[in-house]
Amino acid sequence: MIKSLLISVLAAGLALGSAAAAEPVADTQLYELRTYHAEPGKLDALLSRFRDHTCGLFAKHGMTQVGYWVPADNPDRLLIYLLAYPDRAARDASWAAFHADEDWKKAAAASEAGGKLVGKVDQLFLHPTDFSPGFPEASAGDGVHLFEMRTYTATPGKLPQLHKRFRDHTLGLFKKHGMTSGSYFKLDEGQPGAADTLLYFLEHRDAGAADESWKAFRADPVWVAAKAASEEAAGGSLTVPDGVKSVFLKPTDFSPLK
Repeated sequence: MIKSLLISVLAAGLALGSAAAAEPVADTQLYELRTYHAEPGKLDALLSRFRDHTCGLFAKHGMTQVGYWVPADNPDRLLIYLLAYPDRAARDASWAAFHADEDWKKAAAASEAGGKLVGKVDQLFLHPTDFSPGFPEASAGDGVHLFEMRTYTATPGKLPQLHKRFRDHTLGLFKKHGMTSGSYFKLDEGQPGAADTLLYFLEHRDAGAADESWKAFRADPVWVAAKAASEEAAGGSLTVPDGVKSVFLKPTDFSPLK
């Protein structure tokens, strides 16, 4: 009886998931997610350096700037941003040229006259999944929105099943409930967590809209059935306990994505 119910509900939602599935994206393009931990009292100065110098120099040296964000709740003084390159060789060449640029050296020295701005930099190298819609063009936005960065840690060996559930069901249901999907990523090989991590971005109108969308999504019988069926087929949960992390992000005034 339970299987029959799951099958009937999933069948009703199958067209939704299939219609929303994105065209496959070539996974050769490299993305880099960088998180800067500003020193106490230095976040504004760091943002000013990006606004006045760094962003222009990134463009000069061939880096594609996707988005710049700060967490909506930011006690750790973080700046999070995403760059894109044709491949790893292009990335390394761009950064070497950037660091050697005399304009960068001058800007860095002037901005750090009163002390360094950044205490630590975290980085992740990413490739789009085959179901990633990609981010919209920078000019496509109709105002400043709230972004959500979500990181899933799959149960060992079950990342392919998690991808399949997103591909077949989750993306379509996000759209149904008013959430705009950005890019969905897998980690570049060789990094910790590469075999079990899914990282993606959603866009919401505001915090209230995000809350309403998630409530409707989680209560949707198509989602309930899809989740149950995927876990039954995989022999258990597709994510580890406490394996879903979410950070709400506000775009900076100089972010291409708003």
